[in-house]
Amino acid sequence: MHEMSIAMAVVGQVEEAAEAGGASTVASVRLQVGELAGVVPDALAFCFELACAGTVLEGAELVTESVAARAHCRSCTGDWAVGMPPRLVCPGCGQATDVELLTGRELQILSVHWEDGAGPDRVRTPAPTREPIPEER
Repeated sequence: MHEMSIAMAVVGQVEEAAEAGGASTVASVRLQVGELAGVVPDALAFCFELACAGTVLEGAELVTESVAARAHCRSCTGDWAVGMPPRLVCPGCGQATDVELLTGRELQILSVHWEDGAGPDRVRTPAPTREPIPEER
C-alpha cells in the first residue's frame, strides 16, 4: 500500500515546517489529490493517522480535496473530463496522439493549521520551494 509512504512523506514535510515555525501542535493538514494520482482517500486517512503517532501531528485531521482529471486535445482544441477509468481519446475528434492531461495527477500539501507556543491557530502554507509529494507508480 503506497498510501503509507505518501502519509509518511506528508508527515515528514509538515513536521519539518512545524518545527521551523515553532509549532507545538498541528491541528490539520489539507492535501490536494488528483483523480489519477492512484491514491485511495480512506487508505490515506488510515495511514496518515498511523504516521502521525508520536509526532506534533498526533490527532491532526487530514482534509483531502479531490481534483477531477481533465484533458485537452491539441488537434481540435477540445477539453473534457477524463473520468475513471481514464478516457484519453478526444471525444470531439477521436484523436489520442495529441492529448495533454491538464489536471488529475496532483498530490500536494495545500495548507497546514498549527498552534505555536504563543497563541491561536495559524494557517501555514508550505514554502514554494518545496517539491510536490512524488507520485509512486
